[in-house]
Amino acid sequence: MSAEHEVPVDPEREKSPRRGMCAAVLTLEAIAVALSIPVMITISDVGPALALSLGLGLAVVAVVAAGMLRRESGYRLGHAVQVGAVGLGFLAPMMFFVGGLFALLWGSAYGLGRKIERERAAAFEQYDRLRESGE
Repeated sequence: MSAEHEVPVDPEREKSPRRGMCAAVLTLEAIAVALSIPVMITISDVGPALALSLGLGLAVVAVVAAGMLRRESGYRLGHAVQVGAVGLGFLAPMMFFVGGLFALLWGSAYGLGRKIERERAAAFEQYDRLRESGE
């Protein structure tokens, strides 16, 4: 079969539910971490320079990780963001809760996304086998 007559790949097969869910978690987490800056400064008496550098730095890393989720290194960076968000709890104790909540959401999105990807791959494989056999 020539390249002109090949069946195009269904774009639905290329979509990653894990990537979509994890990107959403990281994006919302970036907003929450950025909003924690004034809390760190006013309530937890963290210096503005430290609060800004850690808060904005972690928010930027979360957004960068969300953009890198086409590769596994993006997921590793996302895991590191979770550690950083929980670690902010040492400066602002409420971040233990907020960071923990986002870590739970991240873990759920990551695990559920992988499960859906495996099940979709198996379903597409079965579909291809049935289509090739003419059923």
